[in-house]
Amino acid sequence: MSTATVETRLGVQEREETIWRTLRRGLALSPELRTGLAGTLALAVVSMSGRVAVPVAIQQGVDRGLLAPGGPDLVLVAQVVAFTAALLVVTSACGYLMMVRLFTVTETALAGVRVRTFRHVHDLSMLHQQAERRGSLVSRVTSDVDIITQFLQFGGVVLLISLGQLAVALVVMTVYSWQLTLVVLAAFAPAVVVIRIFQRKLARAYGLVRRRLGEMLAAIGESIVGAEVIRAYGVAGRTAQRLDRTIDEHRRAQQKAIRTSVLSFSVGELAAGVALAGAVLLGVHLGAGGGLSPGQLTAFLFLVTLFIQPVQIATEVLNEGQNAIAGWRRVLDVLDMQPDVADPALSPDGGCVLPRGPLNVVFRNVGFTYPGTSREALSDVDLEIPAQTRVAVVGETGSGKTTFAKLLTRLMDPTRGEVLLGGVPLTRVRFDSLRSRVVMVPQDGFLFDTTIADNVRFARPEATDADLELAFAELGLADWIESLPDGMYTRVGERGEALSVGERQLVALARAYVADPDLLVLDEATSAVDPATEVRLQRTLDAVTRGRTTVAIAHRLSTAEAADDVIVFDRGRIVQRGPHSELVRDPDSVYGQLYASWLEQTR
Repeated sequence: MSTATVETRLGVQEREETIWRTLRRGLALSPELRTGLAGTLALAVVSMSGRVAVPVAIQQGVDRGLLAPGGPDLVLVAQVVAFTAALLVVTSACGYLMMVRLFTVTETALAGVRVRTFRHVHDLSMLHQQAERRGSLVSRVTSDVDIITQFLQFGGVVLLISLGQLAVALVVMTVYSWQLTLVVLAAFAPAVVVIRIFQRKLARAYGLVRRRLGEMLAAIGESIVGAEVIRAYGVAGRTAQRLDRTIDEHRRAQQKAIRTSVLSFSVGELAAGVALAGAVLLGVHLGAGGGLSPGQLTAFLFLVTLFIQPVQIATEVLNEGQNAIAGWRRVLDVLDMQPDVADPALSPDGGCVLPRGPLNVVFRNVGFTYPGTSREALSDVDLEIPAQTRVAVVGETGSGKTTFAKLLTRLMDPTRGEVLLGGVPLTRVRFDSLRSRVVMVPQDGFLFDTTIADNVRFARPEATDADLELAFAELGLADWIESLPDGMYTRVGERGEALSVGERQLVALARAYVADPDLLVLDEATSAVDPATEVRLQRTLDAVTRGRTTVAIAHRLSTAEAADDVIVFDRGRIVQRGPHSELVRDPDSVYGQLYASWLEQTR
């Protein structure tokens, strides 16, 4: 045997093992699917028996009724018809109950899969989410799970019934005539081999379909979210070409999978025709020789159709199953991603909580390198920020300021070294404790598509309207809120786009204020606020930050002027530290140059 042949067989075996492994893991992920399985299978068996009862009733009606020795026995025919009708009513009711049970179980099970996948996506670090296109992640939680649901609810029901019908029909066919049964099986034997080959191709084809779908959804999502930039730069044509390309790639992948599926189904159709023709020819021959009665031959032909139907349906269902397995594999791929920023609450010791009271910050020899890069974004960062200190972090774009903020709030973990809050390593702090005591206001000030009040209340759900009004007043935002059409009940639109960038940041700051954290991290949170609003916010922030540790990442050095301490980053390292009044004395230093540039821009 050649090396190529051995490698080919090993590859086929590996793919088959992957399919079965995917199925086993998928079923293990959804234990709810086994709920009431025995009862569902019992109902399926009863439901299938009704279909086989019709050919048997035909045989009895023909041989013992219409062809009775003394002439047609209409009473017997009527009895057979009545009994068959009653049996069909019972089996139809069982089929209805079986489908209701199966639909309920699959919906419950896959709702659980969707929830677990969604939560796992949120458990992934910012680096993981940035590495995966968000449209692709969304497609795995939505369309991929939908494909699995559709298969289990429709394909699964059909496959369950078809396999049972196939087995029962085969047994009854053998009882009537083993010779004709062999003819039918011989006709389908080559088809089974060919169909199996097509199934392997379908597995690859539908895997490509699911990937192309994720890429298409990602491209569509980006074009919608970035519509304003697309119009501003006049690149609608290029964007349309990109969309057309991803849509066309998905179309071609889908068409290739469908062509393979149709070929597989056509092979089943051909085998069905050969089986039926062979059964008719041999059946007539056996009937002429007295080896088969007219009723038995008629019943057998009906049974052949009952045998053929599941084979054809099973072929189609298996094609759909390949699509579902591809979707299931993509869902499992997400769940297999191990969060590199894990919640210590899930560890054996359960993690710990932050000590009560103000929090100090310590960085010990911290370094961080983004995946795929060789240069450290932060290098040898050693510092301590005393509790209740207001610190401004400044530096040029790309100097490491935002990376510093993400490590401080544990959106990422350092490549080396450790970060401590209140004397406790961040890697040991439970997420519920960390998120309740540390709040970060990011640059974009993301808002949800609801009212201003609901967005602010997101930080503290139990806050009343009176609490929110007091918060706006303390922040100096009461007059701004009153100027809005519906006050604090004004809707902000999707991603807050009904408000200006500055107004979105005002809401984000109010949300952080209501959260009442012990450590507040402001990542350029006032960068898009106009000078008049900045002055108002700066006065408010002086009161808000009093008594708590505050780290403000700032481009505008007015923030540094008001801070107790200023930390200056340059190329990932801390190059200066001290009060603004001291740092500004050296005009040739990094801070002195930054300050001079800022003064030049504000004149």
